[in-house]
Amino acid sequence: DRRKFVAGLADHLGDEVTIHPPEALGPALDRLGAEGRAVQADPASAAAWIFDRLEAAGATLVKDSDPCLLPKARKNPVELAGARRAHERDGAALTRFLAWLSRTAAGAAQAGDNIGISEIDAADRLAAYRRENAELRDLSFDTISGSGPNGAIMHYRVDEESDRRLGLGELYLVDSGGQYPDGTTDVTRTVAIGAPSAEMRERNTRVLKGHIAIARARFPRGTSGGQIDSLARLALWQAGLDFDHGTGHGVGSYLAVHEGPQRISKSGSATPLEPGMIVSNEPGYYKEGAYGIRIENLVTVVESEKRPGEEKDMLAFETLTLAPFDRALIDADLLDEKEVAWVDAYHARVRETLGPLVDPETRAWLAEATRPLNA
Repeated sequence: DRRKFVAGLADHLGDEVTIHPPEALGPALDRLGAEGRAVQADPASAAAWIFDRLEAAGATLVKDSDPCLLPKARKNPVELAGARRAHERDGAALTRFLAWLSRTAAGAAQAGDNIGISEIDAADRLAAYRRENAELRDLSFDTISGSGPNGAIMHYRVDEESDRRLGLGELYLVDSGGQYPDGTTDVTRTVAIGAPSAEMRERNTRVLKGHIAIARARFPRGTSGGQIDSLARLALWQAGLDFDHGTGHGVGSYLAVHEGPQRISKSGSATPLEPGMIVSNEPGYYKEGAYGIRIENLVTVVESEKRPGEEKDMLAFETLTLAPFDRALIDADLLDEKEVAWVDAYHARVRETLGPLVDPETRAWLAEATRPLNA
């Protein structure tokens, strides 16, 4: 529909793209049928009207998955390089926000008063930090900004009616992201406002253990996300706990923040994880009426160097997201040596990468937020 064209679009598309009005689609499908063509369409995405029109025109229908899905899901080296750059600038904005929130909460605790920031206030402040970067085109999705019991609503969206102020002794969950020309981000952090309870630290650490298990996983080529999903849940299962959403979804390259066909989920997926695919790593825990916990980074599938004695070609994950975890919510005694080492190495990478990209006040906060767990 040419009425929807923005200025300059026709010039951008050039002579190799031909524009047809929407009403031309039906007759075009009719011609395919009249020519006796075999036409492939994906039942998961194509409208029933398309199948009905083709069938009525006499086409031979081939119902199969969209052949564009896998090439789109397997990011090429240029797309992966762009994703790394996007996560650096996005991580800097999120870290500035976390530093601001930490300072505000600390000041409120010292004064013995409530923090005075609402969920909408927090979401707006984070968006403002992101928008200071000229590369940002838009947010990836409406920010999930949930405090206390609202954080226990897995897909919560704050509005004027549900908005509440962040309270001392509560947890605050923020799930957000940005769209940049070179990459798409999606990251969740859970923050203690004031001093957390022992239960909050224990549950958060179990979620973190699941997050680390996925991040450190090595698996044979041909493995699907459903086959490794339980790694994210084992520490929770051991305490009789679980979470009721998938562990990971595919992510596009300056495209949809939820992109298939790959995913990590109990419901399974027939699509094997392949090098170049980007998927989220986001286990959680939600205590109804009290608080929610989710720890989310984006990871990309990479080839893993074969070790002596190994017979299979192995794959692994590279973590793309850069932002500190809340150390106040980590009980290091519940982590084994390799888990502690992973957190310390990740925090060192966050500090070294983002330190030069943030202001001196945030840099000083980041140095403290990313110091070794047992230091």
